[in-house]
Amino acid sequence: MRIPTPDLERLTGDELFWARVRRGGTPLVEDLGDGTCAVTFLWRGEQAPTLAVNRLGEAAMERVPGTDVWHATYRLTATHRASYRLGTGGPTPGAAGGDGRRGDLTGGVPRGNVTGGVPRGDVAGGGPFGGLGPDPLNARRLPGRWGGQDASVFALPQAPAERWPRREGVVRGTVVHHDGVRVYLPATDLTGLLPVLVLLDGDMWFGGLGFHHTLDTMIAEGALPAMAVLAPEAADNATRWRDLTADDAYLSYLADDLLGRSRWPITSDPGRTIIAGQSLGGLTALYAGLRRPDRFGRVVAQSPSLWWRPGMAHTVPKTPVGGVPWMVEQYATARRGPISVHLDVGSHEGPMVGYSRELRDVLRARGRAVSLNEFTGGHDYACWRVALADALAR
Repeated sequence: MRIPTPDLERLTGDELFWARVRRGGTPLVEDLGDGTCAVTFLWRGEQAPTLAVNRLGEAAMERVPGTDVWHATYRLTATHRASYRLGTGGPTPGAAGGDGRRGDLTGGVPRGNVTGGVPRGDVAGGGPFGGLGPDPLNARRLPGRWGGQDASVFALPQAPAERWPRREGVVRGTVVHHDGVRVYLPATDLTGLLPVLVLLDGDMWFGGLGFHHTLDTMIAEGALPAMAVLAPEAADNATRWRDLTADDAYLSYLADDLLGRSRWPITSDPGRTIIAGQSLGGLTALYAGLRRPDRFGRVVAQSPSLWWRPGMAHTVPKTPVGGVPWMVEQYATARRGPISVHLDVGSHEGPMVGYSRELRDVLRARGRAVSLNEFTGGHDYACWRVALADALAR
């Protein structure tokens, strides 16, 4: 919900105020004492800027009269984490919010027609707000992808902590690039077969996100056993659409080639093999557990694209699936297999929340081990990178 901004007309002429802003960064956060915070974004310049927060849509910022200062303040739940972009470039022409809808904020949710919680272009690097960029007053960044602009990140005081950040003094594993796959090997004597994680969209995770630093810390602190990670890259959105929509050829590559013919010392035990993915990658992780439980015993599906069904055109934005999602139907009729499934979904992902709950209930009714984490946020690597570490540590 948009709320009045604190007394910026008085503060913005105070150089001590700007010194504090430069030192502490933006957005400015005020605890309102009721489980919510006033979150104020700032911009300086003559042109009117646009603010775009992941899954909350776009908003025009307001000018402090007689100054070059622009602002927008929202009331958000104190557990919220999100990426955002702002600037005077404006959204990509014809683009809507991260899920294919426009709108201002009402309680942190866009007003108007909710069109299925489906991202435009899935998780493309530039996204719908490709004309915008990171906040120059915020040093916390989320890397762009495929040449897209970086975004900035905020986490409110009660957001889940990043428990395993990069730490100095931790022995580092190694990351090598082999045939379109990022391969992480832990810093340990390789005297036996390692448990293995197949992590989709490896270019993102082992590029700007630097997930190898998280793995180093988790292994050093005993939150994870020493493990290998095989992380296939995606060259572009067209590649993701081709490979990550329940494609049997790609699944065979993952199970039989990437794992089955691996040159690295990894286990063949499905109980020690995890597959994890986000968005369409989450859909693929679920499909792998469904079709190849002989190879994948643990599934981590973050914001899985449960709106997808066979025959759907690769165009955006998407419409709600209507009825029971296809992947839910598959699990409802499949033979019970010895797999466990962990689901993550953001509270601002619209119908995706209901789809994820429906899948959880079906899995539970079928006697499968399943857990669901609903975080306060959207369809967002800023949230997924924290939740993935937590899921792996379970």
